Amino acid sequence: MTTAEYIKEYKKLKNNVYNKNIKIAYLPSSTLRGVKETLGVMCDSIGVKSEIYVSEYNQYTQQILDSSSELYKIKPDMVIIAIDLETVLGDDYFRSFTMEDFQRQKLKDKILKEVKNFVNIIRTSLNCSIILHNFEVPYYSPMGILESKQEFGFLEMVEEINHNLRKEFKAVDRVYVFDYDKFLSKLGKNSERDYKMYYLGDMKLDMKYVPDLCIEYMNYIKPTLSIIKKCLVLDLDDTLWGGVVGEDGIEGIKLGPTGQGKPFYEFQKFIKLLFEKGVILAVNSKNNYEDAIEVIRNHPYMLLGEENFADLEINWNDKASNIRTIAKKLNIGTDSIVFLDDDKLNCEIVKESLKEVKVVNMPKDPALYLKTIIDISSEFNVLYLTDEDRKKGLMYAENRKRQELKEEIQSIDEYLKALNMCVEIKVDDEFNIARIAQLTQKTNQFNMTTKRYFEEDIKKFMLEDNYSVLAIAVKDKFGDNGIAGVCIIKKENDVWYIDTLLLSCRVMGRKIEYAIMNYIEKSAYKKSVKTIKAVYIPTKKNIPVKSLYEDMGFKCVKEEEKIKFYEKSTENAVKKPEFIDIV
Repeated sequence: MTTAEYIKEYKKLKNNVYNKNIKIAYLPSSTLRGVKETLGVMCDSIGVKSEIYVSEYNQYTQQILDSSSELYKIKPDMVIIAIDLETVLGDDYFRSFTMEDFQRQKLKDKILKEVKNFVNIIRTSLNCSIILHNFEVPYYSPMGILESKQEFGFLEMVEEINHNLRKEFKAVDRVYVFDYDKFLSKLGKNSERDYKMYYLGDMKLDMKYVPDLCIEYMNYIKPTLSIIKKCLVLDLDDTLWGGVVGEDGIEGIKLGPTGQGKPFYEFQKFIKLLFEKGVILAVNSKNNYEDAIEVIRNHPYMLLGEENFADLEINWNDKASNIRTIAKKLNIGTDSIVFLDDDKLNCEIVKESLKEVKVVNMPKDPALYLKTIIDISSEFNVLYLTDEDRKKGLMYAENRKRQELKEEIQSIDEYLKALNMCVEIKVDDEFNIARIAQLTQKTNQFNMTTKRYFEEDIKKFMLEDNYSVLAIAVKDKFGDNGIAGVCIIKKENDVWYIDTLLLSCRVMGRKIEYAIMNYIEKSAYKKSVKTIKAVYIPTKKNIPVKSLYEDMGFKCVKEEEKIKFYEKSTENAVKKPEFIDIV
C-alpha cells in the first residue's frame, strides 16, 4: 500500500474490539505526513488500537522541556524522537563541513549533551519506551575525496555521534536507538528525498517511503506489546534443500557450499543463527520419514540436525493439521508461528485454515531464499536477549525427548516422576532481572494476571521491603529449562498478595506450580502471615489456568467483571508433588 492508500484506509477504521492498546507520541523535527495514519492501520491489522499524537512542526524541544505539554498529558507508552541534524544545526549545517576540527569536536559534544538530556527528561517523567533516531551520515561532502583526510571531518563527526548514542543507551532499559542512517542507506540516500517537497514543506523523507519507515517502527511496537513470533516451521524438499529426496535420493539433492546447492546452504546458515538467538524450529514436510530423516542425519552439508528441531512432522498429512500438531506439542499458539514452503497450494491451504499464521511462499528462484529469510527475521524481534533465549531452541528440541518418554509411559504421574525434576527458587536475584521482565511481557497461557513489567519495575520491586520477586529455575534429566517461572508477592502486615504468577509454556503440565505454591505458603506461615490473597484476570489465552486457585484450595471471595479474587489460610499449605525437589 502507498502512503495515500494508508491515509484513505485510516479514515475507514471503526471502533473495533481490540486485544491490545498503545499510545504513541511522535516528535519529528521536520514535516512527515502520513505516519499517524500508516501506523494506525498497521496497528489495527494486528489487533491493536493505537492513539498517536504527532507534535506540531519542529516543536519537539518545547514538547520535551515543557512538563505541561501534550506529550506529558497523554502519558504515552512509546515516544519516537525523530530529529535530524539539518534541523538541529540550522544555518550551521553546511558550514560544519569546513569549520576547524576543534570546533567540530565541540559541536559533537554539544549535540550529544542535548540529545541525551532530551532522552533523560522523558525517561524520568514518563513510564514509556523511547525510540531515538540516530543521524543520517551524508553521502556527499564539499571536501570531496579530501573528506577522509581531515583530522576530524564532518562525516566522521556524525558517525561518532551515532556511535556514542548507541554506546550511551545500550544498557539503558526501554531506550532503543533506531538506526535511521542504515534505514536510509537501504532505501538509497540519493533517492530518499523529493527535493521539490523538501523546499515547499521541509519534508526530508519522500512520502512514498513512509510505509517503509512505519514497518521499522512496528518492529519495536510488536515486541513492546508481546506480539512476536516464536517458531519457524519449515518445509524440506525445495526449501531446506533443492530437489525431492524421494525422487533424487540423498546424493541427488542440491545442498552444499558451491554451485546450485549454495543458496540452500546459506539459507540454512541464517536459520541456524535464528535458532541460536532462541527461535524454535520445526519441520512440516510431506515426505517418507525414512528418506527425509536420512538427509537430516547423514548429509554432509546439512547444517540443521535433529538437535535443532523441536518437532519433526514428516508425514502425508495436510500441512495445516501438522501446524496444529506442532503448536499443541510445543504448547504455543498458532499465532506464534511463521511457516515457510515453496509450494503455493500448501501455503494457500494454511493461509485459509490458520489465518493467524504468518505464511511465506518461497520465491521460485532459490537465489532469493537468503534475502527472504533476512526480510522476515524481524518477526522474531524481542526487547531482551537472555541466556534462556539463546538456549530456547535447544530446550524445545530437548522437550522432544520428554515427549517421547511421555508416550512410552502410560501414567502421567510415572512420567513426571521419571523426569527427576528439580526446582530452584531464587529470591530477589538481580542477575535474572532481564529474564523476569521478559517472562512477564511474553507469557500468556500460564499467567494469572498478565501484568506486564519492565526491567526498571522488577528492580524497584526487589529494592522494596514489602515485595519479593521469585525466579523459578527448572531442571530435569533431559536438560536445564533455565528461569521458567516468576512469582511477585506484595507483603502487607499479615497478608501476602500474589501480584504475578506465571510459568513458561515449555514447563506447563508438570505440576511445578504446586511446588511453588507450597514454598510460598510455608514461607508465609513461618513468618506468621495468616492469609494469602490472589486474583485471576481472565484473557483469551490464560483459560487453561482459570481453575488453578480453586484446585489449590483457595476460596473465591469476590467476582467483579469476570475478575476473581481469592483468599486462603496459610495453615493448609497445598501438597508439594513428591517427584519435584525444591532447592
